[in-house]
This record gives sequence, C-alpha cells and structure tokens, in this order.
Amino acid sequence: MQNLVIIPTYNEKENIEKMIRKVFSLEEFFHVLIVDDGSPDGTASIVKRLQKEFADRLFIEERAGKLGLGTAYIHGFKWGLKNGYEHLIEMDADFSHNPDDLVRLLDSCRNGADLAIGSRYIKGGKVANWDRKRLLLSYFASWYVRMILWIGIRDTTAGFKCYNRKVLEKINFDAVTFKGYAFQICMKYAAVKHGFKVVEVPITFIDREFGTSKMSSSIFKEAIFGVWKMRSLDL
Repeated sequence: MQNLVIIPTYNEKENIEKMIRKVFSLEEFFHVLIVDDGSPDGTASIVKRLQKEFADRLFIEERAGKLGLGTAYIHGFKWGLKNGYEHLIEMDADFSHNPDDLVRLLDSCRNGADLAIGSRYIKGGKVANWDRKRLLLSYFASWYVRMILWIGIRDTTAGFKCYNRKVLEKINFDAVTFKGYAFQICMKYAAVKHGFKVVEVPITFIDREFGTSKMSSSIFKEAIFGVWKMRSLDL
C-alpha cells in the first residue's frame, strides 16, 4: 500500500511547486493529493502542469470555492481511502511543516502508532518566527482542550499528522463538521475515543514565508466553543 500526502490549497502559487518537488525528492515514496478550493491565483493550473511531469504520483481534486480546511481534508481522506492508501498524511502547503519530517511521521505509524502527530509542544519540538503573544495563545489553546476533553495530547491543534487508514475508516466523518483548528482537535479526540494509539513526534514549526495565513477570528471562536460540542458527538 502506498502513502498519500494530502495538501489543501487556497492561493498557494508561491509555495505549491516547491512543495510538490520537495516531497517527490524524498527517499521515501509518496503520492500527493492537492485539494484546491478554487484558488483565483492559479494554484490549480500549476498543479496540472506538474501532473505531466509526475504522472501517477500527483493528483488534484478541485472544489467550487473556499469551503474550509476541515472539509478539504475529509474530501481528501475519502479519496485516499477509496484509492487504497495505507497511510494518509495531512500537511500544509506553506512549508510551516517541514517535508523532511514526513518520513519520521510515517515511521512512527509503521512502528506501532495509529496516529502520529507532528508536535510543537513536546520535548524536542519548537516554533520558529512566532511572536510571544501568538505562541502563548497557541500553547494556552492546547491546555484548554486537554482540560475539557481529557486527552493526553500536548499539541492538540497540530495539523501535521499521519493516520493509519483504520483510524479514518472508524471515524464518523458526518459528525466532524468543523473547518479550522476545531477540526484538528476533533480528529484527535475521535482517535482517542476509539482507543487508537496516538504518538507525538517532535517537529519544528516554521511560520510561512510566502502567501497569506488563513487564520481568522471565526476559526478561533469555532475552536473555543466547538470543544464543548465535541464531547456529545457520535464520532
């Protein structure tokens, strides 16, 4: 079974070609699925051009508009499960997640983890290029989630993750309606509720150099209030 890296995109023309080439340069063999939400900057056109070079390894699913990170990943999960992948990996397009760490996450799943999380907040994990306010906000958010959901995960909002397919086959996607950080929290919570083994792997998170952050106040509010809702969901 092959390994699939799922990368949602919206206006990532400055990053997407470099990211795709970097992933395909790794010694480990990965396929890449881009889920593009109608990027007006031509991101999808760049991917389609690269498909001619990376036939049978690079795929794209285009959606009609900006529908949210969570729905993009669920779209990618369903596509990956349908096409028989054993390990499915979430990764950002903007190099905040270092592609070199893909192999470490994959190895963790091969060595017994059902879900491997690229973690900023365990020993060896780091965050680069964030101001103190943003770092404290992120750290507090993970503490807040742990207190409400009682899950022993240090980096609850992390978006760099490798799943064994059996985890995604078990989770009820219809119940996971969140779009931003709350989606990342909910997927981890679901994995824990179902009794899967979750392992955190230390990474260095580097803030994007090109393009625009998709963070917004609505995404933050969704996470704050959504955590309480998760406890009653049929995940």
